Amino acid sequence: MRSRPINPAIPLALLCLIVLFSGCSRPPQSRTGFALATLCTITLYDSHRPQVFQEIFRRLGEIENLMSPHISESDVDRINKASGKNPVKVHPDVFYIVEQALRYAELSEGAFDPAVGPLTSLWGIGFDNQQVPSQEEIDRVLPLINWKDIELDYENSTVFLKRPGMALDLGAIAKGYAADEVSAIIKKAGIPRAIIDLGGNILLVGEKKDKTPWKVGIQDPAESRGSYIGTVQVKDDSVVTSGVYERFFTSGGTTYHHLFSPQNGYPARNDLLSVTIITGVSAAADALSTAVFVMGYEKGRALAESMDGVEAIFVFQDQSIRLTGGVDFRPIDDSYRVVDTFSFLR
Repeated sequence: MRSRPINPAIPLALLCLIVLFSGCSRPPQSRTGFALATLCTITLYDSHRPQVFQEIFRRLGEIENLMSPHISESDVDRINKASGKNPVKVHPDVFYIVEQALRYAELSEGAFDPAVGPLTSLWGIGFDNQQVPSQEEIDRVLPLINWKDIELDYENSTVFLKRPGMALDLGAIAKGYAADEVSAIIKKAGIPRAIIDLGGNILLVGEKKDKTPWKVGIQDPAESRGSYIGTVQVKDDSVVTSGVYERFFTSGGTTYHHLFSPQNGYPARNDLLSVTIITGVSAAADALSTAVFVMGYEKGRALAESMDGVEAIFVFQDQSIRLTGGVDFRPIDDSYRVVDTFSFLR
C-alpha cells in the first residue's frame, strides 16, 4: 500500500471541502484561526458581518479553555488533578459533554472511552515525548481506563474520577461539540449557509444557493491532504473521519496511530484505514467515528445502523470501500472500489 508520512505534530483530519460554490449572490467570507489545537476555518455565505466571526472564535477559545487537559486550571485539568480525591464542580458545557461522552462509551461498550487520558499521555502521539511504552507501563495504566469510574452529580454539576491517576481526554468529542456551537451562532445570526471546518471536522449549515447539496471530499488515507477517493453529498450534516494517519509515528518499522483500544492499550488493529461518519450532530459524528473505528467493521457498522440519521463510510487496507445504505458517495480514485457490503458479512 502507498504511504506518505504526515507530520504528526500538526493535527490533521481526513476531510477537505471540494470547492463547488456556484450560484451565491455575494462572495463568501472566510476566517481562519488556531483553536482547539488545530486550524479552524469558518466560511459564511450571504453575510457581511465581521462580528459573527468574532463571536465564533471567542466561543471556540472558551471551549478550549474549559476542555483542554493541557491548559492549567481548565475544568478538565482540575478534574484530572482531583482524581481519586474529590468531585469537581464544572461549567455546564463540560458537564454536558462528559455526559454525552459517557453515552457513547456505553453505546460502544467502551470502545470510545473518555477516561483514556493516561493512555494518550503515556504514548504521547503527536507530541515531543511520543514513544512506544513498555508492556509494563501499559499494564500499569490500563486499570485506570474505565468510563464506568466517572461519576456525574446532576444536582451539584460535579464530575468525579473515582480512582487516583485517572484522567479525562475529551479530544474525540470536543471538536464536534465546538462545531455544533459554531453552527448555533451562525443560525442565530440568520445566516442561511456556511461551512465549518475545525481541523477537518466538517459541519455544513444549510445547502448551496441553488438548493443542491454540498460536496465533501473523502481523503485518500495513503496520500497527503487534498487527495480524494470520492465525495459525499450532504445538506445540514456533519462529516467527520477518524483514520490511521491523522496522528502517527513509526518506530522499529511499525507505525503507531492515535486511535487506541481501551482493552489492550495499543492502537486499534483491524482491516480499516478510516471511518467517516455522517450525521446531523457533529459531536455525535466525532465520537462515533472513533468508536466505530475501534470497534471494527462488523460491530461498528451494527452500531451506526442502529442509530437514526447516522451513515458511515469504511475504507479498508485492501482499498475497498463499504457504505451504509443512505450514503450518497461518488468515487473519484479508480484504485479504490466500492464493494457489495453484504458480501463481506456472508
